[in-house]
Amino acid sequence: MRWQVVLNIIGALTLCVGLTMFFPLAFSLYYQDAGILPLVKSLIVTSICGLVLFFVFKGKDENRGLSHREGMAIVALGWVSAGFFGSLPFYFGDVFVNFVDCFFESLSGFTTTGASVMMDIEKNAKGILFWRSLTHWLGGMGIIVLSLAILPFLGVGGMQLYKAEVPGPVPDKLKPRIKDTALVLWKVYLLFSAIEAVLLMFGGMDFFDSLCHTFGTLATGGFSTKNTSVAYFQSAYIDYVITAFMIVAAINFSLHYQMIKGRPLLLWRDPEFRFFGIITLVVTAIITASVYSATNYDSFADSFRYTSFQVASIMSTTGFATADYEIWPAVAQGLLLLCMFLGGCAGSTSGGMKHLRIMLLLKQAYQEVFRIIHPRSVNRVKLGKTVVKAETMNDILGFCVLWLVLFVVCGLIVAATGVDVVSSFAASLACIGNIGPGIGSVGPTENYAHIPELGKWALIFAMLLGRLEIYTVVVLCVPEFWRK
Repeated sequence: MRWQVVLNIIGALTLCVGLTMFFPLAFSLYYQDAGILPLVKSLIVTSICGLVLFFVFKGKDENRGLSHREGMAIVALGWVSAGFFGSLPFYFGDVFVNFVDCFFESLSGFTTTGASVMMDIEKNAKGILFWRSLTHWLGGMGIIVLSLAILPFLGVGGMQLYKAEVPGPVPDKLKPRIKDTALVLWKVYLLFSAIEAVLLMFGGMDFFDSLCHTFGTLATGGFSTKNTSVAYFQSAYIDYVITAFMIVAAINFSLHYQMIKGRPLLLWRDPEFRFFGIITLVVTAIITASVYSATNYDSFADSFRYTSFQVASIMSTTGFATADYEIWPAVAQGLLLLCMFLGGCAGSTSGGMKHLRIMLLLKQAYQEVFRIIHPRSVNRVKLGKTVVKAETMNDILGFCVLWLVLFVVCGLIVAATGVDVVSSFAASLACIGNIGPGIGSVGPTENYAHIPELGKWALIFAMLLGRLEIYTVVVLCVPEFWRK
């Protein structure tokens, strides 16, 4: 492990985080709010620390390559660094009483979890709220991927960083050079962000709110500028626009790129997309019917509007809310709980286990049943017409087992702090799945402020595990990783 190389690149990433603080500072200057001084302090501290790390550990070998272990160390430590320095605006602005809340809010933003400990959102400075939402947008496509796109000195060995960070079992390499692949993904991300922001302004949102809610949607984060989330706007148009873009964000961005390039049929030919689409439609139909028959919504159209929004919000792991689904029928809550495990598609900005993994595990289970009936048959799991390698299936099985084990361990730690069992495991699931709201005392109308400090640290670790797909973080805890 060449720590000089690792710290040099983390310094560059930290500098990137510092420079992005100019954007919320601009909003604070425009509104002349209380966020100016905290953002200036944070920008200076973060940028100086980044520059110091970058130049002090700058190596002489410009053509260095990154090993697989160094790539994973850079990604994991880089995200921790981003969460730490991203918490400074909250710390200097006295938004929270203690630092753990500042770090919780910051890392929840960068990991696009959307679990919040902020009690009264609307009383905070616009610049602070913009930074809170911007952490979503940066973390959605990934700080490392952004750096690969704009920092040429990370071009060599960049595939190690890309593989370690990009959500999904198999990262798609759209271009021969990894830097070009990262740039393509960010262009698609920017395009959809611009379209959604414009559409939200047509619906009556001002420029500030449209940007913040766009960041939360495309990154599948869920931080809102309002205490009651999207429900504040009481607009069917806004609900449907955000619903549509939450679904867009839950789909593999490589497929969006192919569609923009004039190959829209590839979207439907993708087995994971079809699986995701069918699950989403079926769940939405069942919950809509149950909600319409058991609640006081004025019409079937209202039931469909609120249901489709919440299904898209949970399935994409965004976490926006327009209704309190805890008062819905038990079958509706049960299906939403199932959606929390599923998450979105591989290669999207969503969290969760990913539909691709679940689909392949179901195929594997069917093959085992088929083999019992036909012992001499030779069948392999296929994704479309492609045979899935045994190593890939082992990786998926190991991931799901680790995911479930860590979910249980985190839930037990939170429960040990005195939080009730339902809320503890709901909080653990919502954080490791990068969803945000859960059920119980961390439901859509509550937040995480009441959880004791130890429980918050456990949930912070769960958020990082979920965003970096378990392995990237877990390997750092294994002694063999550090041995020569």
